[in-house]
Amino acid sequence: MSKTVLTVQGEDFLINGQKVYAEIEGSKPEAHGLLMNARFIQGIFDDKADAKRFNRFGRTFNADKNTDELIAALPQWYDYGLRAFTVGFQGGGPCFTIGNNTIDNNPFGADGSSIDPKYLDRMDRLICAADELGMVVIVSLFYPGQLPRMRDGRSIANAVKVASRFLRSKGYTNVIIEVCNEMNVDKVHPIIHQPEGMAVLIEMAKEESGGMLVGCSGGGGSSFPEVSEASDVILIHGNGCSRQRYYSLIKRVKEQSPGKPVVNNEDSQAIGQLKVAYATHTSWGYYNNMTKQEPPTDWSITKGEDLFFAYRMAEGIGIKVPEIPKEEQYYLQGLEAENTVDGKRWLRVASLYPESIDYVDFYCNDKLVDSCYDEPFSLEFNSNWMQKSVLVAPDDVWKAVIYLRDGSMIERY
Repeated sequence: MSKTVLTVQGEDFLINGQKVYAEIEGSKPEAHGLLMNARFIQGIFDDKADAKRFNRFGRTFNADKNTDELIAALPQWYDYGLRAFTVGFQGGGPCFTIGNNTIDNNPFGADGSSIDPKYLDRMDRLICAADELGMVVIVSLFYPGQLPRMRDGRSIANAVKVASRFLRSKGYTNVIIEVCNEMNVDKVHPIIHQPEGMAVLIEMAKEESGGMLVGCSGGGGSSFPEVSEASDVILIHGNGCSRQRYYSLIKRVKEQSPGKPVVNNEDSQAIGQLKVAYATHTSWGYYNNMTKQEPPTDWSITKGEDLFFAYRMAEGIGIKVPEIPKEEQYYLQGLEAENTVDGKRWLRVASLYPESIDYVDFYCNDKLVDSCYDEPFSLEFNSNWMQKSVLVAPDDVWKAVIYLRDGSMIERY
């Protein structure tokens, strides 16, 4: 029997008949009914093309171990208020290091009518573990980087049916189905990237799953009226958005189909966006390319960005956590011992309150290399979810000079 029964009441989520977070003593009433989440998209990841290339970061990759380590980390996240996470049948791109077009992480058969049993087993273990804890799994069926492996529109429809029937057969009550991660990024299959086709797939998933909650995300900042109207849960992505653009996105989707819960299940490390999420009573999804999408993934709450997100999430909900001293609220991320690929690193300044930062100057061996004026304050900034790498020699000395809005300055090495 399921322990976690997810339902929707207007714009609110309920677990076992009670608004999410209402059971926490001292929690903020304005947070009740939200579903704060994280993108753990690689939870059942494998690479049938060459899994050995993911033996890196001082670790050995194993698909089952990867899933088991995520399961082991979930209680830690739960304590800070995480109540949902997204995991994909086709995973997601390790965007910094390996081209997704070289990876074979597609569990669906050629005509879409079958799913690799090993993937089903790992997905089942994850969903059951989440159920035991009181967590929800947003199960993403398709990822644009793997969609070229699907033969045609009929194979897409078949895969929606077979995946939804699997979820139904298990009797899960803690699942939201995301038909596709960023549907408009795929230009291979019109049934996916055309809103009218996606609306049909959403209805198909509802029927074949026996009435599970279903939605579909678009690329950062995008929305489609046909998709919003067909969805039970409006899924959005906030990556690439300023806080104003993100706020405008939420206003737009609420106008497209009023009275439904809005869940951002992919944003960035830009935790300042949480202010907009809590103010608009919408759920927010933490997405960290480096710490949570590059296999072999460390699923724990790592120092810096992960920990600061966890604290800000807890703060917004009203969960009591130990105070972080001010001197520990700024951290130069990316210089950790194993966090490198072929000498490349991805440096950024993580902060508990990034809104306090005006800009950051990055120095290598006392020479100014780059400056960043936007959250999440990364070296070689491209977007709030993407940055370029830099080559770092063993004897290089890197420094971040952080200029705060109050006029003070902090240095981190």
